[in-house]
Amino acid sequence: MTETTSYEKVRLELNGPERTARITLNAPKANIVDRTMLAELLSAFDRCAQRDLCAVVLAAAGPHFSFGASVQEHLPEHIAETLSALHALIGRMVGMPAPVIAAVKGQCLGGGFELALACDLVLADETAVFGSPEIKLGVFAPAASALLPVRIGASRAAALLLTGENCSARDARAMGLVAAVAPAGGLDDLVGTYLETHFVPRSASGLRYAALAARCPVLHAVDYDLPRCEGMYLEELMATHDSVEGIQAFLEKREPRWYRNALAAVRD
Repeated sequence: MTETTSYEKVRLELNGPERTARITLNAPKANIVDRTMLAELLSAFDRCAQRDLCAVVLAAAGPHFSFGASVQEHLPEHIAETLSALHALIGRMVGMPAPVIAAVKGQCLGGGFELALACDLVLADETAVFGSPEIKLGVFAPAASALLPVRIGASRAAALLLTGENCSARDARAMGLVAAVAPAGGLDDLVGTYLETHFVPRSASGLRYAALAARCPVLHAVDYDLPRCEGMYLEELMATHDSVEGIQAFLEKREPRWYRNALAAVRD
């Protein structure tokens, strides 16, 4: 029997016989990760943590996993609350007592990419595109900055974070970010097969502690590197002209007017 709970922007399905859960970003097609969605995701993961599960799948409705976080909620008056909510959710995810699997199709960018990075495994189909485009807005992604080097190494992470370029599912598989890639339209079959082969037959307690042990480098990044990145963002980056200019230019659909001298770019 499957127990389903529908929030405003998230759906939770608990499958008792298989001891699995599916949490779905349910605001297609963009699945923008705003504070409402973050709060609902935290509630869904909290409920999953109270169950004896062998796996939790984080998926998305529609053709795309997520276009990213709400740009509006990255304005100065909102950013501290937004980052706090996102990073609290990531802390919950990396502390889950069961493996967490991201099922990704279409665009998986920005804040959506950070959610995928907080999962133990990423499964994707050939339509998936991963990226952290924040640098194009004059800012950076604190959670991706902390987690991506753990997932794919510092050099590859820097190449993505500093350029804002995207990578395909196949490229992500080659660099170790994605565990397996399905043909377009075959993601659900891949996830189902993966669960039936690797998780449903296993001991829930064995999977719990194996996941916690495998996460040790990730937990270190979340406990130590993420707070440092968040502090840098809020206390230093947000004091600059460009951090606000990039966001406002995006919202106003115009080209940003950057300060060319970083040392002279601090706002009054």
